[in-house]
Amino acid sequence: EKYYGCLSGGGSYYTPTPVYSGLTRINQFPDDYYYTTAISDSAVSFVRKHPDDVPMFMYVAHYAPHLPLHAPKERVEACRERYKVGYDVLRQQRFERQKELGLVDKSMELPVYQREFKDKRPAWTGLSLRQQEQWITDMATYAAMIEIMDDGIGRLIEAVKEKGIYENTVFLFMSDNGATSEGGYLGQLMADLSNTPYRSYKQWCFQGGTSSPLIVKYGNDVKNGVKEKGIICRTPGHIIDLFPTCLDMASVKYPSSFNGRKVKLAGTSLLPAMKNKKLRPRDLFFEHQTSCAVISEGWKLVRSNGKAPWELINLSSDPFEEKDLSAQYPEKVRTLEKKWNRWAEQQHVFPFEYRPWGERIKYYKTLNPDQSGR
Repeated sequence: EKYYGCLSGGGSYYTPTPVYSGLTRINQFPDDYYYTTAISDSAVSFVRKHPDDVPMFMYVAHYAPHLPLHAPKERVEACRERYKVGYDVLRQQRFERQKELGLVDKSMELPVYQREFKDKRPAWTGLSLRQQEQWITDMATYAAMIEIMDDGIGRLIEAVKEKGIYENTVFLFMSDNGATSEGGYLGQLMADLSNTPYRSYKQWCFQGGTSSPLIVKYGNDVKNGVKEKGIICRTPGHIIDLFPTCLDMASVKYPSSFNGRKVKLAGTSLLPAMKNKKLRPRDLFFEHQTSCAVISEGWKLVRSNGKAPWELINLSSDPFEEKDLSAQYPEKVRTLEKKWNRWAEQQHVFPFEYRPWGERIKYYKTLNPDQSGR
C-alpha cells in the first residue's frame, strides 16, 4: 500500500524521472541524492512503520546496476584496486573460487569465448593503457553500485530483525538476467568477466543470459524443514517457479478453474528442492527478443535469434555451451524444436518482433503514447 520509486526501468541515479512517493511526484532532489540509497531508505521506513500484527509483502526492485554507470566518487575509488590486474586474471580467480565453493566441478576448465567477439577477443595486455584505465573505472563503478545496493539490503534485513519478524519472514533475492554486453567493446569485456564461466550475455538465451542466482531465506529454516543453512541447491529453477513456491510456503492451493474456465499454474514449487528432495523431471522454455531455447533431459536447443540456426548442447557434459552437436543429432534437434514451437504457440510468442530494441520502444510509444512511463 506504499510506494517509492521511478517508473522507468533505468536512468540517472542522481536525477531519475519520474519518481513518485505514493501518488506524489518528486521533482527536486538533495545534492547527495542517490537513487539506490533512496529505494533502500524507503523500504526500511516502510518496514518500521508497518503494524506489528499485520502480514507484510514487500517488493524491492533496485534498478542498480543497470546502465548508466553512476556511483559516488569515493565508493568508486574504494573498488578500483581490485580490477587493476585485468579481466583475464580475474576470470581465472573467480573460476577457481567457484570450484572451491562447489559451484563448478573441479575437473572443468575455464573457456575463453572467442565467437562472441567474432574471434577477436583481446587479451588484457592487448588493450591500450587508456582502454585499461577506462575498463578499470567502469568495473569499479559497477562494483560500487552493487555494494551500495548490498548495504541497503543489509539495512533492510536489520530492520526486519528489529521488528521481531525475521524468523517468520521469507526473503527471495535474485537478478533478472546475466550481465549485459551493452556499452560497446569495453562493456562486452566487462560482461565477459561478470558472467564467468558462462557464454553470452543478457538478451540471449545462452547460459550467460539466463543464469541468475536465487537466494532464499525461509524464515526459521529448521522449523520449516530446511535442515541445513547456506547449502547450494543445484536443481535448475525458472522465474515461473517463484509464485508456486510462495503458494507452497503458505500452504495455499491454486484453483483448477476460474470463472468457469480451467486454469493451470505455470511452474512448480522449489520448496522440495530446498529440502534436498528431487523435483519431477520437466522441460524449461525461453524466448527473449527472438532468442530461443528449450532444456529437456540434459539437452539444450538454443539459438541467438529467430533467424539463426539452432545449436544443440549436451549440458550434462558441456555446461558452458562450447560444442554444437546439431549436425551429429539431427533427430534430437527436430524433437526439441517441435517442443519449443508447441510451447511458443501456446504462449503467443509468434509473430516474432525483429525491430531493434530502441526502434521497438519508439514504435510502441507511438502506438501507445499514454504508456510511455513519463
